[in-house]
Amino acid sequence: MSPSDSAAPRTKRILLRSGKSPFDVVPVEQALHRDVILTNAGNLIFSDASHKILQTPGVEVVSNKNKIDVNAAARINEEYDAFVVPLANAFRPSFEPVLQRMTQFIRKLRIPVVVLGVGAQAGLDNDPARLKPLEASVRSFVSAVLDRSASIGVRGEFTEQYLRDMGFRDVEVIGCPSLFMHGRELRVEKRVSEVTPASRIAINGSHSAVKGQGLDQIIRRTHERYPNLTFICQNLSDARQLHWRDMSDPNAKVTGMPSHPDHPMYAEDKVRVYIDPVTWIDDLRGYDFSFGSRIHGNIAALLAGTPATVLTADSRTLELCRYFEIPHQRIDQLPDDLDPARLYEQADFSGLVGNHAERFDRFTGFLDKNGLENTFTHGDGGAAFEKKLRSLSFPPGVRPWLGEPASVTERIGFLYGRVSALTSENNKLKRELSQAKSKAKAQAKAATTAAAKKPAASDSSVIRRARRVVGRAFQSGR
Repeated sequence: MSPSDSAAPRTKRILLRSGKSPFDVVPVEQALHRDVILTNAGNLIFSDASHKILQTPGVEVVSNKNKIDVNAAARINEEYDAFVVPLANAFRPSFEPVLQRMTQFIRKLRIPVVVLGVGAQAGLDNDPARLKPLEASVRSFVSAVLDRSASIGVRGEFTEQYLRDMGFRDVEVIGCPSLFMHGRELRVEKRVSEVTPASRIAINGSHSAVKGQGLDQIIRRTHERYPNLTFICQNLSDARQLHWRDMSDPNAKVTGMPSHPDHPMYAEDKVRVYIDPVTWIDDLRGYDFSFGSRIHGNIAALLAGTPATVLTADSRTLELCRYFEIPHQRIDQLPDDLDPARLYEQADFSGLVGNHAERFDRFTGFLDKNGLENTFTHGDGGAAFEKKLRSLSFPPGVRPWLGEPASVTERIGFLYGRVSALTSENNKLKRELSQAKSKAKAQAKAATTAAAKKPAASDSSVIRRARRVVGRAFQSGR
């Protein structure tokens, strides 16, 4: 046997768009500073699931730490075999700049690019009119992806129709990777016969639902009736309000949100934000029921085996609930006196659980078509992933800052470190600026001297050339 025959096969490397690797243990202060949750902790639910699913023997999955650098495309072409992009509601106006930058990056890639479950966001009426200004950007993105893959995976029927109306045919409804975190098996069952005032209940919701869709009243009434209620936030701004009492974000104006320091649930320590899905899901195993307008807040509960009902607030949550058969009610059609006990009683999980295997097979079929293996078919079912995850110690959920001495010490320590780092960076920038100025002066002086020695040059032309030299010097020294 020749040496080449006995050599081990080359490890396949997949670059995954995510805020961090599931195995990155990041202290809370650093996580909030770096925004590892990409503004919404729900993003880590589906990126961690994708990482686990794609981790098979001979495959290394690497987080891109949300760095989309067009200039790095050549290096990525050399170092990786595929770029996998789990996305949420990416087809929305506020995400357009990111979508455009991602399109530029993808067009530079020669490796396969696979999108897992992108969604379009419209209202509950499923009217795509508000997305019309995005059409050129969406068309460019989807075209770039389909030039490098067999098909594009979307979250549900609304997004599928939205892209088909643009003329795209290679579109497949695959849902979201998050609900396939445990493979073909999904167990959700009612562990108590009914929800009572003694039940542990988790509630979740966005600022828009709290401010404009009546969720603030639902939170207030539920808080009054159920003493073991916890509100689970997801936004970076929520986490900063809890941990730092940072009120600089516009979201801080929503006083009906329990992450606001003036809300009674804040003072009662009944609010959490999770930086890591593993602690989020683990904690939800201890609850009897979860409900609210956050799709991944409730998916986290379902992954924990805890019953959940989604209060759908837009097309993206509605299409996912319909596809996965998650119990849901439209937030604009709720009764005035909504009670979670009634939601729990009405919730039917037979479709979610009974048809999960069929949806899983459709999802893995999509992966196969696009040249990607999955751990449940081609690996150990995620055993190595879970073993490594459980060997690590992740920070607990972020809690309201109520002034405990130990927490004050931790925060001051982080701030002291940041001040030192910023001071060092500032000194470096001062040195670079000083060097640039000195270089510019020297070049200007040399240009002036040279012009003076050239008799054919007029005074005005010398000045113009000197200005151009000085301008270039400053630009190069930035």
